[in-house]
Amino acid sequence: MPRATGPLAEALARRAVLLDGGLSNQLADQGCDLSGGMWTGRVLAERPGQVEAAHTAYVRAGAEVLITASYQVGDEPDLLERSVRVAGAAARAAAREVWVAASVGPYGALLADGSEYRGQYGLTVAELAGFHRPRIGALLAAGPDVLALETVPDVQEAQALLRVLAGTGARAWLTYTVAGGRTRAGQPLAEAFALAAAAPEVIAVGVNCCDPVDVLPALEAAASVTAKPLVAYPNDGSVWDAATGSWNAPAASAPWPVEAWRAAGARLVGGCCRIGPDRIAALGPRLA
Repeated sequence: MPRATGPLAEALARRAVLLDGGLSNQLADQGCDLSGGMWTGRVLAERPGQVEAAHTAYVRAGAEVLITASYQVGDEPDLLERSVRVAGAAARAAAREVWVAASVGPYGALLADGSEYRGQYGLTVAELAGFHRPRIGALLAAGPDVLALETVPDVQEAQALLRVLAGTGARAWLTYTVAGGRTRAGQPLAEAFALAAAAPEVIAVGVNCCDPVDVLPALEAAASVTAKPLVAYPNDGSVWDAATGSWNAPAASAPWPVEAWRAAGARLVGGCCRIGPDRIAALGPRLA
């Protein structure tokens, strides 16, 4: 069957849609080596069949949107195109409608030093736009259903991403990584979400790769400045340690008040790092 029979924006206008979970943890569970600066991009380059298998695991768990393995890929057009093609293969094999979201990770992700959780790289908006433009162009040329502008740590990078998208006719969601009621760079969330509210290319806004306890305040801040559908895909509350290249897990997992997220306006819900297919399968019925 076709990968998807209609735009994701139309589905979000009708109902909640289930996102996939963390690609890195699923690839690790499949025995893949994610060491080095490219992270999941290394597996995409060396063992693309494993990436397709990871996507398929999430399809089987009920995911309706697959996020590509392009998060930490630079401006290599062939590899960016491959990320969309591999996710598309898993989507087309599904027995239901599945969308492909091409991941546009932040500048800090390519530094592989954890700076996507800090932002404020010392670059201008124009310089950041220059960095993102070829990546976004290559991903759009591959034909995804939507772009996932994700794990954005600050307003300046959001401005750069939206500058690149302006006038393209592309569709995207924009999600910040947040902590303590602010962006990772410390900016007010209402200010951050207001940027996306004014961008016609953005079909949904929200948060990803944050502690679950930070989701609801962020969604409420977003709802105060935009009527667009909201997005939530937190991690399990772990904190990334760039020095050791590992996650420091919380003593106990925080509960996910999904019903409250839904009441705040969340329509696109899933998981990020360390959230696997089992958690996505359990999440699905809560969105019905």
